[in-house]
Amino acid sequence: MISNQDEFARKITAYLDSGAAGLRAGTVYKLQQARAKALARLGEAATEPERIPALAGVGGRTVGGGSRRAVWYGFGVLLIAAAAFGYQQWSLYQQAREIAEIDAEILSSDLPIDAYVDRGFQTWLTSGTR
Repeated sequence: MISNQDEFARKITAYLDSGAAGLRAGTVYKLQQARAKALARLGEAATEPERIPALAGVGGRTVGGGSRRAVWYGFGVLLIAAAAFGYQQWSLYQQAREIAEIDAEILSSDLPIDAYVDRGFQTWLTSGTR
């Protein structure tokens, strides 16, 4: 594969050299200066320590860099958790209210005391049939 890369580099170099042959001297000088700056930056980038992402996929920020997107994701997760907790509490409240209504209906009815002791009445209560 390296031979293919070398051949490719030679072809590109030849093509660029043929294109640069018709340029003015001032333009060639500016291109040489730009190339030198780019190579200098390339050398600096190779010696910099690697940056460690704070959160994978969150804007490529570094540790301690912070990110608005991460804050919004955290807020969204917190909002979903609060909604789930609220729904669970509301569901428990509804269930307790239904039980209280059934108890109130049974206690306010005109049944004699013996009906509450009867096993058939207990079976009727647990079956849910009225």
